[in-house]
Amino acid sequence: MDLNSWFEKAIPVDEYIDNMKTHKEGMLEVYRKFELSEPQKASLEEVKGKKLRVIGLTEDWCGDAMLNNPILLKIAEAADMEVRFLLRDSNLELMDQYLTNGTSRAIPIYIFIDSEGKEYAVWGPRAPKVQDFVDRGRAGLPEKDAPEFEEKQKAFYKDLIESYRTDMGFWQTVSESIIQKIV
Repeated sequence: MDLNSWFEKAIPVDEYIDNMKTHKEGMLEVYRKFELSEPQKASLEEVKGKKLRVIGLTEDWCGDAMLNNPILLKIAEAADMEVRFLLRDSNLELMDQYLTNGTSRAIPIYIFIDSEGKEYAVWGPRAPKVQDFVDRGRAGLPEKDAPEFEEKQKAFYKDLIESYRTDMGFWQTVSESIIQKIV
């Protein structure tokens, strides 16, 4: 299936949000509070004429999607790009063409396509600086076979999700990373 067909199959943003069961409040909170900087808005002016569209591979249970999706939506608004979402677990045929490190079905993945349906750029699942933060946090966890591993891992991910919801530094890092891919 070509990318235009995948885009047509994808669900509109409002429908995706309406059907969210997990992280909906967090995603909407980031969306309400996040604002692009004036230089970012200016840089997106040149993207407007490209008539890009975005296929977002996502799932509502994903904390990274909770952080990244609302920022993508703000960028898309500023650049006149239509965004539609596909659920990863129902669209593995497409997901498997965009594996992270060639093996992982990590999400979200944003596929930017032009008016003819050609791939223009791909972004995801995390901004490099966010990935570094996550890697450092994981490195601080005990070994997987340690009795306290599961408890410490749950605490790490709980704190990470809270940071995603509230840390404007993360928000700027993500927006800069996505914009850098498309400008």
